[in-house]
Amino acid sequence: MSEKAVNLAEKLSLFSERWSPKIVSGFNGNDIMVVKVKGEFNWHSHPDTDDFFLVLKGRLRIQMREGDVVLGPGELYVVPKGVEHCPLAEEETHLLLIEPAGVPNTGDPATAAVKSRI
Repeated sequence: MSEKAVNLAEKLSLFSERWSPKIVSGFNGNDIMVVKVKGEFNWHSHPDTDDFFLVLKGRLRIQMREGDVVLGPGELYVVPKGVEHCPLAEEETHLLLIEPAGVPNTGDPATAAVKSRI
């Protein structure tokens, strides 16, 4: 456990690639990550876990078959487990994500974005 606070803006300044989650901390077996996104990800679901999104900067549309949810800075949404969804950002958007460590972010290791620690 680090005694230093995690500065999310500082962590986000360390990389430019999109759709590549960076692990900045963890708690109770969960990864806390920041990610930069723009454009559309892919349709996917998580059979065993919910999917947590918190917008730090920009706007995120979470497309779902039953209707979309649009988030701005300071807003969060949790996609329930098993619900198919597809994140979409028309402008570069910065997110905080929380998910169980080791869980692929698409629910499928073959299509998941690679996570790294910063």
